[in-house]
Amino acid sequence: MYFALLTQAGGNPMIAQLGLFAAMAIIFYFLLIRPQSKARKQMAERLSKLKAGDEVLLSSGLYAIVDRVEDQTLYLKLGNSVVKARKTAVVAFANEPAPQQQN
Repeated sequence: MYFALLTQAGGNPMIAQLGLFAAMAIIFYFLLIRPQSKARKQMAERLSKLKAGDEVLLSSGLYAIVDRVEDQTLYLKLGNSVVKARKTAVVAFANEPAPQQQN
């Protein structure tokens, strides 16, 4: 309808298409890209504060206690053994409540 009004009024249909494309790009940015970027930054900040004794949830679904932290590597206590994992395997902290999903 909007497109039809522009072409009837003598407007350039190319400009209308570019305007609609720009509007879709802006909506896409604010609904998808920006929230993911904020969440990634928050998780990176929380991972930088990781210390020995913290209980974490790994992407595999296992809960573990941090034994020690090195550059991008964690040494985790699982039962009586210590295993090595990357920091990126941590998806949540066990002592924090789950984040609320936004609709």
